[in-house]
Amino acid sequence: MESDLALAPAPASKGRPREFCTDAALAAALRVFWSKGYEAASLTDLTEAMGITRPSLYAAFGNKEALFHKALDLYEQEKLAYTRRALEQPSARAVAEHILRGALAAQMGRDEPHGCLGVIHSMACGDEAQAIKAAVIARRQSSQQALVDRFAQAQRDGDLPATIDATGLTHFLYALLQGMAVQASSGATRADLERVVDTALQIWPGR
Repeated sequence: MESDLALAPAPASKGRPREFCTDAALAAALRVFWSKGYEAASLTDLTEAMGITRPSLYAAFGNKEALFHKALDLYEQEKLAYTRRALEQPSARAVAEHILRGALAAQMGRDEPHGCLGVIHSMACGDEAQAIKAAVIARRQSSQQALVDRFAQAQRDGDLPATIDATGLTHFLYALLQGMAVQASSGATRADLERVVDTALQIWPGR
């Protein structure tokens, strides 16, 4: 297995323009990580997809792990924007629906790999991916806490029953999202996942 921990070569001299678009190269790297997973994505896979050499990758992005973190930032910014908008919805049910339907659209995008990048990497088990797994889980915990706070506010507003455990409800929603991601990457159709979303909303507590 190719090592991603090699020290980066000295960067090009200051002021020398790069001969590639870093945004396009990062987007290409994201697709490789998303489709193959961190461990299976070799440096050759990445440089070929990005259209750059290894020295250029190291100079522009650092090593493989640093590149993955930048790709994950891009994924959260572009592909998970719906999760931030969801928190602004007027009811807890609307929050859940916005997240579920946003996840469905992201996981089943016609021109994107199926499944969820975060779920794929939170399930990685090889030694190489342990730091990546920990980072992904830490990001997810931050997002989960935002949802717990939103559902707790819904309880104070009378939108959710007082008997509901806001933390448990958040974990329930994430279990649905993770299950949908696994099914999407395993060949489930959009119609299959739409049934999951519709059923979840039918049994959602409150209004």
